[in-house]
Amino acid sequence: MNLTRHAVALALLVPSPSPALGQSAPITIRAGTVLDGRGGVVRNRTIVIEGARIARLEPAGKTATYDLGRLTVLPGGIDTHVHLTSHFDANGRAHNDPGGAEPLQQTVLYAMENGYRALLAGITTVQSIGSNLDRDLRDAVARGTLPGPRVITSLDWITPEAGDAAGLRRAVRERVAGGADVIKILGSKSIREGGGPTLSEDELRAACDEAKAHGLRAVVHAHAAEAARRAVMAGCTTIEHGVLLDDATLDLMAEHGTYFDPNLYLVFQNYFDNKARFLGIENYTEEGYAYMHRAVPLVLAVFQHALQRPKLRIVFGTDAVAGAFGKNWEELIYRVQTGGQSPMAALVSATSLAAQSLNLADSIGAIVPGLQADLIAVDGNPLDDITAMRRVVFVMKGGAVYKNGAPPAR
Repeated sequence: MNLTRHAVALALLVPSPSPALGQSAPITIRAGTVLDGRGGVVRNRTIVIEGARIARLEPAGKTATYDLGRLTVLPGGIDTHVHLTSHFDANGRAHNDPGGAEPLQQTVLYAMENGYRALLAGITTVQSIGSNLDRDLRDAVARGTLPGPRVITSLDWITPEAGDAAGLRRAVRERVAGGADVIKILGSKSIREGGGPTLSEDELRAACDEAKAHGLRAVVHAHAAEAARRAVMAGCTTIEHGVLLDDATLDLMAEHGTYFDPNLYLVFQNYFDNKARFLGIENYTEEGYAYMHRAVPLVLAVFQHALQRPKLRIVFGTDAVAGAFGKNWEELIYRVQTGGQSPMAALVSATSLAAQSLNLADSIGAIVPGLQADLIAVDGNPLDDITAMRRVVFVMKGGAVYKNGAPPAR
């Protein structure tokens, strides 16, 4: 598909969202069941939305702008780990980073498609870590000119190539100057390369301290237990992945209040399903795939051990890459059905707890007055059947409706 047809095809798919700003009357949503994102459940409520925010909840009336009385309403999902620019290119091959023969404009359009798929699936906020192109997509979505989830971005990763502690601090300042919302640091090798540590504790402390000095969080890609331990002791915010963590490191993370963003299922299954599209690119080798197959039971065991630590703050992130967008909830379903997490805890991990990990708990992640009107509705009750998350029929972000397959208002 050429660039022009690519853009037209996307435009034809995009509904006109309900305007949140300047609307003359509140929007009302009749909800049969409301999961508030903080562990609470209420029934038969009307959610009143003024502008982009939730104004109040009141007993259900006879009329509403949207009648979701037969559905379950919950906050929009927050996926704390995606890669928006990762996509399958015109040749059907994985394209993970800007560069090569593909024009940057086309890469951005693919990223738009990824975001749109996530939005229609009920993911209203994503943390994309990391590509510099995320900044332009973030800003366009924020202006309201593109349909997509709210985007939090690290821009490009910070890797050992930045140099010593002084070089790492410099790299953080460069990301800050570029408009990053969060700093992502490569604290270990890829799991396809064994996952061993790449930075010392002092180096991680330099990078994470510099991020804090600028008011930003620091998330660390860390598979090995030692890599995660160094990141925790350095005061970093979140451990990403953690395939090789041990009990002592999980205890340390719980003690220090470090967030844990394990990626158990979707990223691996997506790689396995699309092996021919990835194989031969970078470290996507047969050896790398063998590492990934070994990682699946390992990270599942780590997750199950993590669940035994109530103080450990486990958030919802998928590490979505090419082929995975729109399937984000499969990660949550796996965590419940295979990992043994309770449905309520899983849903909280993808709403209010995820918002807390992004320092956005005062803005998103719950259905309470004053927060952004990010709401989704599913056919069924995910507390009884977590696969209801596959049946998202209504999506609102910031008071604008992007999907409505629900019964019409009476």
